[in-house]
Amino acid sequence: MSGPIRLVLSDVDGTLVTREKDLTAEAINAVRQLNDAGILFAVTSGRPPKGLRMLIEPLRLVTPLGGFNGGLMADEKLDVLQELILDDGVVGPIIDLLLSHGLSVWVYQGTDWFVLDENGPHVARESFVCQFRPTQLEDFEGVRGDIVKIVGVSDEPAIMATATAELLHSFGDEVSATNSQTYYLDVTHRDANKGKVVAFLSKQYGIEPSQIATVGDMANDVLMFEKSGLSIAMGNASEEVKQKATFSTESNQDNGFALAIEKYILKHVSLTTRTPRPPEEVAGAFP
Repeated sequence: MSGPIRLVLSDVDGTLVTREKDLTAEAINAVRQLNDAGILFAVTSGRPPKGLRMLIEPLRLVTPLGGFNGGLMADEKLDVLQELILDDGVVGPIIDLLLSHGLSVWVYQGTDWFVLDENGPHVARESFVCQFRPTQLEDFEGVRGDIVKIVGVSDEPAIMATATAELLHSFGDEVSATNSQTYYLDVTHRDANKGKVVAFLSKQYGIEPSQIATVGDMANDVLMFEKSGLSIAMGNASEEVKQKATFSTESNQDNGFALAIEKYILKHVSLTTRTPRPPEEVAGAFP
């Protein structure tokens, strides 16, 4: 790492929010202390940008939202800044492969969410988390163009592992395939990953990647760990993910995010810089 941290990029589920998807008072306060110290804060997630909008007001976000693991960057008004879509030629074969392994399949076209069974596994939970419902279709034959993400869903680890391995073998050069949760296989454009979110924000604000800190808990967070100057794995992360991070903290059930911000970021910021500033003023201070 060279120079002070100027931006913190955080994963959401399993990191910023609790298992119940709550944003704790401690997490809100930690983000506001970053703002007071003149440090930008941004979020990235496998969720669609629409599923991140409930974070904007309590966290006073003015930075771009990294939805679909970086597949779609949007501003706080949800206007698209950058979109990486899957080639139509691979959409059908990928859906067929996932279905052949018994996975439930979701397709995200732009900001729309399509499923074959609205009562399928994790649909209700995802609807609650993102605060909008999917559209049920008989098939995905007519869903082409502007496909940002395909998700395979299964609670069976062995099935998920087999499907993931076959998908990477067949399409690994054309797509990115990562687990945003143990039961989700997220398939996006090959350049849609959280490491690219670090690069986008670095360019957006003229900040060196070495001056960006990242916080996460899953395998799909490792790429942003690798591209940032400082990385923090949550206590609920696997040992493999923790080994890829600079530091680890407590779990998301034990305010690990807030503790990490205080210990690894704010502790090293001069107290004289901690004067409250409007978020837009903090963002505007960067070129």
